[in-house]
Amino acid sequence: MANTRKSTKRAKQANKRTVQNQTVRSATKTALRGALEAIKAKDASKAKDAYKEAIRALSKAASKGSIPAGRAARKISRLTQFAKKVLPASVGASK
Repeated sequence: MANTRKSTKRAKQANKRTVQNQTVRSATKTALRGALEAIKAKDASKAKDAYKEAIRALSKAASKGSIPAGRAARKISRLTQFAKKVLPASVGASK
């Protein structure tokens, strides 16, 4: 338990940030999972939209500091490689 006003405030701030980061991370994971499923299903139009949404979610999470920028870049890179391998014409070229 916090002993001073300063540490009480810091504890409140940490809890608030934790909740916000969990929300952003959860949305990012959902978008990434949706993109992978759409690409695996080989539905070009659905995969293209899901791919764009996943990249947007990862970039946004990195810019907010919810996930490290390097992790977001790595996941975007791997998603792009996978998309190019499975659906080269529809997804890989558009970023």
